[in-house]
Amino acid sequence: MLGRSEKADQVPAASESIRRRVRLAAAEAVLREGGIVRIAALGRPQVDCVALDGAGTEASLAFARSSGPTVRMVLTASRARALGLDAGGAVCVALAVPRAGGVELLETLAGLPVGGRRPVVLPELALEPASPAEAAAVDIAKRASLLPALVVAPVTEREVDVIVEIEVEEVETAAIDPPLVPTVQAELPISLTEAARVVAFRAPDVAYEHVALVVGELGGTSAPLVRLHSECLTGDVFGSLRCDCGPQLQAALAQMAKEGAGALLYLRQEGRGIGLTNKLRAYRLQEAGLDTLDANTHLGFEPDERDFRTAARMLQALGLRQVRLLTNNPQKVRTLSSYGVHVTERVPLSIAANRHNLRYLQTKTQRAGHLGLPAVNDEDGG
Repeated sequence: MLGRSEKADQVPAASESIRRRVRLAAAEAVLREGGIVRIAALGRPQVDCVALDGAGTEASLAFARSSGPTVRMVLTASRARALGLDAGGAVCVALAVPRAGGVELLETLAGLPVGGRRPVVLPELALEPASPAEAAAVDIAKRASLLPALVVAPVTEREVDVIVEIEVEEVETAAIDPPLVPTVQAELPISLTEAARVVAFRAPDVAYEHVALVVGELGGTSAPLVRLHSECLTGDVFGSLRCDCGPQLQAALAQMAKEGAGALLYLRQEGRGIGLTNKLRAYRLQEAGLDTLDANTHLGFEPDERDFRTAARMLQALGLRQVRLLTNNPQKVRTLSSYGVHVTERVPLSIAANRHNLRYLQTKTQRAGHLGLPAVNDEDGG
């Protein structure tokens, strides 16, 4: 039990942690609304930036009114490479964009819109590594499920309605594992088994909950069956044939119900962590011929932006230190193992392919390292 002086010592640290998270959440919200985020880095000039696909962005871009002929833009290296630019070994790059190109040129560089507009001829562009503050702005945009593309220019408070100020260190701190705690659980009988309950988990740095659907009693076996399932609205809810997510979800629950115990972690990581809107943008690019990984990198993201550390913390909160993992993805096994959850067995999850998702499944197997490409289901026309 903490003494009074020990509690008093912890109050300032706890309060500052809360303030950091509030500022970061505010920065994400302001970028989504098309407002300005000001980022400071120790010993370097501050950076004022606006995201290219936030609401009202075109109006907000009026702040970029410096007297020079160019506007500074920040992109990820993967987006730069998609444009045919040499990003070298940088993670993020900055480039000077001719002001004469207007918003249309900026949106084209960012990857907007995806289809539906006459291609814009790109001028020659020189790249340089982005500053730490500019790289932090890209991280904030990703956290806000926006395209990681921003315009940078100095402003004064009189020129814009809303500016949120944040420091690079506050953004970097957010990448460290935040606490994740179970908040509530309730019985949830489902069609496959009435012996199920749902547990919600909340982290202080996000506005949504991850959930665990627990089947039966986990304590009845030394290594219960576990599935890490990333949210997929199109597959899980609408029954999309473009992926195998919905069938995998149902097959995993059916196997747990058959065994009488298991846990399915439903992780809020839509579109491999890029968000629903960007996943639909990736769909448009796939319709134009890119595979699922190249579509993500074309938009400026990593091929897979998911973070399975969250799953390890959820399992530990459920009292699980060793599991049998129902997956075709070896990365899930490696991540759980490195964060203290021993995977005693990888249990394959085989779902028949169809003509709509065969290329998607081939890409996961041939390029993403997944195991076990399923056979095509002829009834689906494959």
